[in-house]
Amino acid sequence: MMRPVLVIAGHEVKASLRNRWILAITGLMAALAVALVFLGSAPTGAVDASPLSVTVVGLAALSVFVVPLIALLLSYDTIVGEIDRGTMILLLSYPLSRWQVLLGKFLGHVATILIATVVGYGGAGIAVGLTGEAASAADWRAFSMLVASTVMLGACFIALGYMVSAWVRERGTAAGLAVGLWLVFVVLFDLALLGLLVADGGQSIAADLFGAVLLLNPTDVYRILNLTGGDEVRAFAGLAGLDTGASPATLFAALGLWIMVPLAAAFLHFHRREI
Repeated sequence: MMRPVLVIAGHEVKASLRNRWILAITGLMAALAVALVFLGSAPTGAVDASPLSVTVVGLAALSVFVVPLIALLLSYDTIVGEIDRGTMILLLSYPLSRWQVLLGKFLGHVATILIATVVGYGGAGIAVGLTGEAASAADWRAFSMLVASTVMLGACFIALGYMVSAWVRERGTAAGLAVGLWLVFVVLFDLALLGLLVADGGQSIAADLFGAVLLLNPTDVYRILNLTGGDEVRAFAGLAGLDTGASPATLFAALGLWIMVPLAAAFLHFHRREI
């Protein structure tokens, strides 16, 4: 039952790795990751953060913008695009159920994000060793958490892209909605929240409510997870006073929900859709 899923996943990985945009962005991620390591090995002032802590903060800020974009580029026309091209009818003519098709594509695209993250950020770990600077066990835990949560962030936006692709009837509409999702979650949500906080002046919005609102955005969950995960990282990121009350396990669970709910919605619409 899982063999067809894995075959589809392997095909999606190969197709994604032939995408020049994905390769270019992955190369950019790798170059910036290595550059951040060597910049972090320079004197860091009163904070005295390690190069790896500086790298975690820099890569977390970079990933919030780049990883959702990669994920949406991979996923926005997964369903509607293949229906338009007629390849979905051909695929479903084989003894495959729709959930197998969707799951196989999802696993293939997540594997692509995993490869891009390991290649892009793995070079940073190697570069840390080349600098000769010491990194504590806490630094390496923060870096490992960064890699794992980056893959999960990509999976969140892949699932959102699938949901859009299952709902719409035209590829152009899917592309426009994908851009809209990126703008809302990466840019506009935080701007609106900041404006609300400024207008409120700290009178009505309590810290617990603020933390709960942040869970409504997967990119904010990702930021909190990586920028407050350790004392040194928290201090260098300037978030030493931020306490949302959410543990790393809770934040990982929130990212998991941001994967499962849109993916379930995508499957329900795909299952009901006439092809």
